[in-house]
Amino acid sequence: MTSFDSSPQLNVWRALLALAVVFVMLATTGWTAIRSHREESPLKASLSAWQRGHLDGRELPDATSSPQRLAAFFASLTAPQRARLAHRYPLAVGNMNGAPVELRYRANRIALRQQSEKERERTRDERLSRTGQHEAGRRMHRFDMLAVKQRKILAFDPQGTGRVAEVFGSLDKAERVSVVVPGVDTDVLNFQRTNRRYSAPVGMAKALYKAERAASPGTRTAVIAWADYTAPDGLGLDSATSLRAEQGAVRLNTLVRALPGSSTVALVCHSYGSVVCGVAAHSLPSRVTDIAVAGSPGMRADTVGQLRTSARVWAMRDADDWVQDVPYLEVGGLGHGTDPVSAEFGARILSAADAHGHSGYFEPGTESLYNFAEIGIGAYDSVRCAREDDACLAGLSDSAAA
Repeated sequence: MTSFDSSPQLNVWRALLALAVVFVMLATTGWTAIRSHREESPLKASLSAWQRGHLDGRELPDATSSPQRLAAFFASLTAPQRARLAHRYPLAVGNMNGAPVELRYRANRIALRQQSEKERERTRDERLSRTGQHEAGRRMHRFDMLAVKQRKILAFDPQGTGRVAEVFGSLDKAERVSVVVPGVDTDVLNFQRTNRRYSAPVGMAKALYKAERAASPGTRTAVIAWADYTAPDGLGLDSATSLRAEQGAVRLNTLVRALPGSSTVALVCHSYGSVVCGVAAHSLPSRVTDIAVAGSPGMRADTVGQLRTSARVWAMRDADDWVQDVPYLEVGGLGHGTDPVSAEFGARILSAADAHGHSGYFEPGTESLYNFAEIGIGAYDSVRCAREDDACLAGLSDSAAA
């Protein structure tokens, strides 16, 4: 199946054909959903155990409490007590907004190793087909790679195709944080790629972090590769509607509000990730100063004003990105609205002159990556506009452009 991230150019006939296939697929998705629902979620099991748990005779706080309350709880514990909680409830702690980030990293390493061992057992399970055993092996190797001590896994959920988020830099000390929000076909197996590495969240975030450090070595930055939402799987109804984006927007808003410290935040949103950012825009806190989108199929709005955000909204698209052939409209819930690089939308249009294709925006050395980095560090007067009149800088205050 083709996808937003790997498809050749689309036309209206192909879009209609894709929709027709979707409606046929809907006849079987009810069975799939029921089957998936019956499977126990490891994360839910860990959260349930946390809800029933105690620590030295003390009840544990509700896992859904505010990040501030949870942060106060963890701050009241000794280091050995925090370590015990990470070992007892690794998935719960590893995904708990308000828990210290270093503790989350530790808890997720434990959870990843546990889930890797489960997948190892599945590779030898004779009840599975050879394809199923092979898939278990792929997941086992991915979990092993993510569990390496040097990696900073901020979130991890093995259920289904999997969700994960990774931090580059020091989140606790950062003055400025950039969050890379990827598009369709993003899951735990595609979180990192050897081939076309800069089309996957890890490659995107690593490239952006390196570019930000090069642009301003004295600025304390961190970048999050955020694949902690269930992205659409290829072309289909999910990618043509806002359902996945609405679910992802809730999670994105929660992430941003729970980040430690007082860092400002820039969202860097690619492909369907820009739909997530568009849906989330109105609910994001004021610490989100910038929303930059690339290769966007739309942001579920007709104008920047309809996003209802105080953040600066930037958009770019390279000349040979096939997404420009997607119909920019919204009819009956299908489609994502006005083209973000169109004049009527009203975004600040950035140059992506030397990027190639739909997945080339994060390639090192490109103007598109340079622009993302300058926005990430707040160097707005250094960004390169798509037009020579510097229209994308219009209206920026002296303080914003400093």
